[in-house]
Amino acid sequence: MARAVVLVSGGLDSCVAAAIAAVNHDLCFLHLNYRQRTEKRELQAFNAIADHYRIDQLLVVDVGYMQEIGGSSLVDPHMPIPQDHSDEIPDTYVPFRNANILGIGVAWAESIGASDLFIGAHQTAAPYPDCRAQFFAAYQHAIDTGTRPQTQIHLRTPLIDLDKTAIVRRGLELDAPLHLTWSCYQNEINACGRCHSCVLRRQAFGLAGVADPVL
Repeated sequence: MARAVVLVSGGLDSCVAAAIAAVNHDLCFLHLNYRQRTEKRELQAFNAIADHYRIDQLLVVDVGYMQEIGGSSLVDPHMPIPQDHSDEIPDTYVPFRNANILGIGVAWAESIGASDLFIGAHQTAAPYPDCRAQFFAAYQHAIDTGTRPQTQIHLRTPLIDLDKTAIVRRGLELDAPLHLTWSCYQNEINACGRCHSCVLRRQAFGLAGVADPVL
């Protein structure tokens, strides 16, 4: 079975991406701590999902420099988490975060001989520029040109064109452990229910016709 690195934040999307990858791959889980507000809770969710899938090969990387760079309410405690949900790029966007995350994922995949790198990004929920299909196509070109000639790493974005409701339904189809995930941008005990991520999650479970297992 082919080996795949899966970027697992502990959230709903990455959990479903992991469930998809698990169908045909031997999984290795990668998680990044970048001083986000809910860093401890997301790490807890990551470990719980890894235990569920009995992952032997885990890598947790500290990239706290992303807080030093700043520019996002997810890492800057002086910036309030926005409660409105406009179509403009919200300040929860962490500048070029996915490029940083993917770079570490590619490096680890090449090191351990993984053929695939999965990320649960999708371009329908929030207008983040590094969640667009064009970005991942460009990044695949960077992988192809920036790794050893014998290296073949395929960047997989299985959720890229799905909305959050479709992602929930896909997770249910695959019996993904959605009850172990954490989506809130703001709180680590009870989800706030007001941030963009909480609102999208609540709406998605409602439209999918099932109760959200997370309070």
